[in-house]
Amino acid sequence: MERPAWAPRSIDISVPSVSRIYDYYLGGSHNFEVDREAARKAMEFMPGLPKIMQANRAFMRRAVRFAVDEGITQFLDIGSGIPTFGNVHEVAQKASADAHVVYVDHDPVAVAHSEAVLAGNAGTDVVAADLRKPQEILRSSAVERLIDLNRPVALLLVAILHFVEDEDDPYGAVAELRDALAPGSMLVLTHASYEGIPLPEERAKGTVDVYKDIRNPLIMRSRDEIARFFEGYDMVEPGLVAMPHWRPDTAPEDEDPYAFSGFAGVGRKA
Repeated sequence: MERPAWAPRSIDISVPSVSRIYDYYLGGSHNFEVDREAARKAMEFMPGLPKIMQANRAFMRRAVRFAVDEGITQFLDIGSGIPTFGNVHEVAQKASADAHVVYVDHDPVAVAHSEAVLAGNAGTDVVAADLRKPQEILRSSAVERLIDLNRPVALLLVAILHFVEDEDDPYGAVAELRDALAPGSMLVLTHASYEGIPLPEERAKGTVDVYKDIRNPLIMRSRDEIARFFEGYDMVEPGLVAMPHWRPDTAPEDEDPYAFSGFAGVGRKA
């Protein structure tokens, strides 16, 4: 397999990557055949996966605009993935020229492309770090330069927590990040679940097995389990709901049935 010029030498391009598979679902070009093959296998069981990802991105954009409307101009996006059109900094800085955004990802391709996209944008930066190690993120030079933790921050954990297994204590990591944030900060979160998927659970498990096979387990949590991530936050209306139901711009009934898979919500720290 020929290595594209944009692919860092340090990555193994024969191994699928969650962020590059996500890029493929969204119609991006920064993925390899090994990623596309895994995505196609997953879509054999859940053909609506691209619709889920599009609904996820649409929710993220609405939540960022909401945060800016509420006076928040600092954004920490963990598990940010490969930059695509309408990314957090584009939405936030369009709404407020003063917005600062720090992206965090552990995928070298995602980090390399973020650096390229953000070149020359003084209000943004990217950190190569892992959600499971919050202090590495909080003590990074990018966060220290761009994020004032004494003022409210919007913490984005969008489509990332379902890739963190219980044994890695995702609840502890989210709580550690929460405790570092000022009152008035927001948690913006989406999470996969069997609830809402317009398929029998047994068929949806075929997609989960594909992610297990590529050593990136997809953890499907219940609504109650997802709600636990919001401990210490007051839920913003309409609460923890299917993505199209969170402050929609268009009529939810016009959405594809797959868009209602999983849950989305925003919480405000008291």
